[in-house]
Amino acid sequence: MSSTRYDIAIVGGGLVGASLALALADGRRRVCLIERQTVTAPPADDSWDARVYAISPGSRAFLARFDGFHIPGSRRAPVLAMDVRGDRGGRIRFDALEMAADELAVIVENRCLLWSLWRRFDERIERLTGVTPTAVWIEPDAATLELDDGSSLSARLLVAADGANSWLRREAGIEFERLSYHQHGVVANFQCERDHGSVARQWFRHDGVLAWLPLPGNRLSMVWSTDDAHAKALLDMPLPMLSSTVADAGCRVLGGLTALAPAQAFPLALGRASATIGPRLALVGDAAHTVHPLAGQGVNLGFGDARELADLLASHDGDPGDPLLLARYARGRAEDVRAMQSVCHGLQRLFGHPSGTAAVLRNLGLRLVDGMGPLKRGLMQQAFR
Repeated sequence: MSSTRYDIAIVGGGLVGASLALALADGRRRVCLIERQTVTAPPADDSWDARVYAISPGSRAFLARFDGFHIPGSRRAPVLAMDVRGDRGGRIRFDALEMAADELAVIVENRCLLWSLWRRFDERIERLTGVTPTAVWIEPDAATLELDDGSSLSARLLVAADGANSWLRREAGIEFERLSYHQHGVVANFQCERDHGSVARQWFRHDGVLAWLPLPGNRLSMVWSTDDAHAKALLDMPLPMLSSTVADAGCRVLGGLTALAPAQAFPLALGRASATIGPRLALVGDAAHTVHPLAGQGVNLGFGDARELADLLASHDGDPGDPLLLARYARGRAEDVRAMQSVCHGLQRLFGHPSGTAAVLRNLGLRLVDGMGPLKRGLMQQAFR
């Protein structure tokens, strides 16, 4: 049986995999994208995706390279400030003006951003949709994938962009350490009684971390990272009760809330692949690492992976699976990923600790950082770059 040959084959057509495919679509190499699901149309105007992302300026600049951030103003909302409050009076506020920036981030829905990327695909990127890889063989000169429709392909570089439960990572024998937080992230969208002012709000509470992210039209997206039992209670609530509960948890700073659709939930865990590269293989996005959502940096880390790998490949005219090039990719991403995972994990542990001493220290820390201009600006530059 003959096998179609590619330079690079990307398994997974979500946000990170699609962005990498577009970043590589310069005509120099033959690239294919393998994804079972097909994105065929933008979301309906009256439908709001409960899964949203805070896209950093750096990620937005990366997506703009290939017109991948084509989001109508009616479907995106700027974050001009972020108001973070502790459980005992601690508070810190980040403002775009302090960074001389137009915005800290932009909130967009998963479906809108995915459509914005898929609409840019053309003949330079071959898409194999409706199929799933079933076997992989990695040899010195190339890797071969067998698909469930009986076809096969070979590529000099495989990229695993198939999520936290990556099939390709597992088949390549790369271990994935997963530390469960025994929490779920409960997500839902609401109409606000008062203007949110383009401010993202976050509360570190005794029952988890509650975040309100601004959406267009005076709506907000909620992410409540909370223990499994409380998450189930939130999911079981009738919509009026859920609306009242979420409004009360945020001290009704935006008045009453009206849920736009039932809540959804996803499990939270810290995830680390034992290696982000292998022979003829690179891991990107959640296939390589996952973080707690309290800092909203998961998808930005993934876009950072895509940008790093694309830039290295653009500067290298030879074999895209060259072990030295892949080693440079792994080294280039290690520090940023490790730092963000450490910060998110540390904050989760600090604010999840029940002792009174920990509560005093963490709230004191918030107040101190808020009053220390240089340190605060440094944190802002790291978090919102």
